[in-house]
Parts: sequence; C-alpha cells; structure tokens
Amino acid sequence: MHTEICDRYGIEFPIFAFSHCRDVVAAVSRAGGFGVLGALAFGADQLEVELDWIDEHVGDRPYGVDLVMPAAAIQSGEDDRELGIKKVEAMISDAHWSYVEEILAEHDVPPLPADFDATPVAAGLEVGERFPRQVEVALQRDNVRMLVNALGPPPEYAIDAAHAHGVDVGALTGSIRHAEKNLERGVDVIIAQGTEAGGHCGEISTMVLIPEVVDAVAGRAPVLAAGGIGSGRQVAAALALGADGAWTGSIWLTTAESDTAAVVVENLLAATSRDTVRSRAMTGKPARQLRTAWTEAWENAESPGTLPMPLQGVLYSNAARRITRAQRAELSGSPVGQIVGQMNRVRPAKDVVYDLVEECIIATERLEHLMGSPD
Repeated sequence: MHTEICDRYGIEFPIFAFSHCRDVVAAVSRAGGFGVLGALAFGADQLEVELDWIDEHVGDRPYGVDLVMPAAAIQSGEDDRELGIKKVEAMISDAHWSYVEEILAEHDVPPLPADFDATPVAAGLEVGERFPRQVEVALQRDNVRMLVNALGPPPEYAIDAAHAHGVDVGALTGSIRHAEKNLERGVDVIIAQGTEAGGHCGEISTMVLIPEVVDAVAGRAPVLAAGGIGSGRQVAAALALGADGAWTGSIWLTTAESDTAAVVVENLLAATSRDTVRSRAMTGKPARQLRTAWTEAWENAESPGTLPMPLQGVLYSNAARRITRAQRAELSGSPVGQIVGQMNRVRPAKDVVYDLVEECIIATERLEHLMGSPD
C-alpha cells in the first residue's frame, strides 16, 4: 500500500493519525504512518515540551502539528493571557453561566478546588500572540513536515511561515467551495472530511465528498480522505474514491497509548454508531461528539442556546474539568465520529496501523479477484 504521498513525506503507509496525545503521534509515526499532534490544549511553552518529547521518540520519522487556527476569532485586545481570558469570560451572559451550574448540580458535580487550574482551553480562543507563537515553535522542528488547520483556511502568516521553512500546510474541508478557498490561500494538502467524522465537520457524507473534492482539485494538491475511516476496508474505499491517503482520528482515542480519561474510554467502547450527535454544545460550532447528558441539556427547551465560538468552548472547558474530576460517566463525552461503533477494544497504536494496512491489502486483493472473475 504505497501512494505518491508516501514518497512526499518518506512514510511507509498513507495513514495519517490525528491525536491530542503525543504518545499516539509518536507510535503511529514509528509504525510507518504519519502522526499529527492536535495542539489545541497547548500554549507555546507547553507545545515546545510536547514536541521535544515526540522528537526524542520518533527518530527521523516525520509528523505534523494541528493548531486549530480559525479564520475569525474573538480578540480580547490583551497581550496578557490571564487578563485577556477574563475579558472573554465577561462576554458570556449570567444566564449561560447559571445554566451550566444547573447542569452540573443536577449531576452532583462539585466545584473545583481553589488551587485547581481552571484556565479555559477552547478552539478559537485567541489571546495575545498565541497562534503565531505556536506556529513559530512548531516550525523549529526538522521532523515537522506539515502544519494543519481544522477551522477554515489557515491564516496567511501561518502559510507564509510554513512555506518559508519548507513545510507543507494542510487544511480540513467539508465541501468543494472550501477546497477551492484553501487552494487559493496556498494550502498544499486538502483533507476532505465527511460528516461521519468526529469533531468539527460539515454535512456531506464521506462517500459523496471525496470524489467531488478529488475531481475539483484535479491534481493541484493531494487529497486525504477523512470521516468514518477505522478499518482497512475503509482505507481501500478512500483510495478507490481517488484519495491519496486516509486521515484518521477517532480510532486513536481508545488505543493503549492514548491519554483519554478512563471513564470516557468506557463510554466510547460501549457506544454504537448511533450514539454520536452533531452539536454546538462543546465548541459553539457543529462538531460530532458522543451523545451525553451535556449535549442533551443544550438541546432541551430550558437551554438559553449555545454561544458562538469560542464562548461556548470556554463554558465547556471549565465544566469538563469538573466533570472529569468527579468521574460523572453520564456527562463524560468526547469528539468522536460514527466509527465509534467499531471501537470496541483497547489496542496498541502500532497494531491499529498494521491492521489497517493488512485489511486494506485484503480488500484490494478481493476487488482484483472480482475484477478478474468471469461473468
């Protein structure tokens, strides 16, 4: 299983793995794939620590960094992060803060201790020079071969900086229009993500989206298929639809190396493909996630309605820390795609990579046999 994108990055398999956990990123890259670190939760200093660790554990293997840089973000007007966050929090109405407290009280979730770090982490929360500093840190690494953005076209400064360092820029897209905008901006790799995917996603299914984007891009950039890919058969399907590789995310949440909270892992392993919902309850933008009491609370009549990004994410960030600390299973969710129904056991990331490859080869051989069969 070898495509042109393998030669482009010097990898064995066209399997790209998005994860917020550095252990997963390193394990996938060592196994011959391409790990991508989701850096939403990391400020520039912590990102440097994470990348130091990855560099120490991947040898000369390549990997990428996803920085979640929205095209439009609420600006606090402050360089001081703590003061800036307080200004952003002040934009949230008392009704919304009160509603969160009602949800948590209903499920007996206590407040955090006074000395607990409650600094919110939310997509689109831009304070001071956060994103530019993250870009700077990521591009200092020789092994970082791709800078990725999951929320619209990447900012021009990020694209210019990446290209100046000889690093490709990738961007997730959910439509032909989005793909064209990314190409106009200078994006090198289009990641076409269907609605089955976990996290922020559009409304078009993977089976429909991939060939549309492949045809629209028409050789101007490689296309990675994302959304609902968790087995080798689905990787083979992505390649058959014209993609150069597969972008995966959800399946790494339940690997042995993942730092996903134990209570969330239990919920993921027990879930079926019908147990996800595309909701604004986590970030303020439509994102597929596990259906929980939290998502249901924002759907009922008493809800004041979700807020735009990053305000909803700020609400969720603090609540999520309390939920995790209290181990309330009914509230413990995660961004995850419909492939969650196939995520029913914990395995090492290396085994997941090898199973994807082996199953893809078997599926391809079956098709070759069918094509060669007499009528």
